[in-house]
Amino acid sequence: MEPTKCGADCTQCGFRESCAGCAATDGYPFGGECMIAACCRQKGQKRCSGCGEACCRLKGGLIAEFNALGIEDMPEVTDLNALKGSFVNLEYTLPGGQKIRFWDDNRIYLGNQLCKKGSDRCYGLTADENHLLVCEYGEGGSEAEIVVFKRRR
Repeated sequence: MEPTKCGADCTQCGFRESCAGCAATDGYPFGGECMIAACCRQKGQKRCSGCGEACCRLKGGLIAEFNALGIEDMPEVTDLNALKGSFVNLEYTLPGGQKIRFWDDNRIYLGNQLCKKGSDRCYGLTADENHLLVCEYGEGGSEAEIVVFKRRR
């Protein structure tokens, strides 16, 4: 696999065998767009050269947006990672019983997992260009509940 556009080390990724490579696919490693590669492309960069300036601004802005939500028992967000959609695309049951998923399994989003203070549950954070999602779940993504889903800007 060719190197990534953003300089991420993919050697430990569990999806690396099925990944076509970010650089080789111009930012569409699984067929869906990578947020980081899209950011670089929009800024006219062919490669982010590590976490380039545009990528840092994107991550920094998203981190600030997550922290501004003011979720009381959620630790401060300090970093976001590139995450494959199928990894973060949990199923939620709406009040009327309808089951829903928000993300495209083949896109690469920015997100993180944070341990909920005083609990054995976790917060899952995921963002794309238009939305922020914070969910809460148990071990292995079980009993997922939406905490915040909102349009950005």
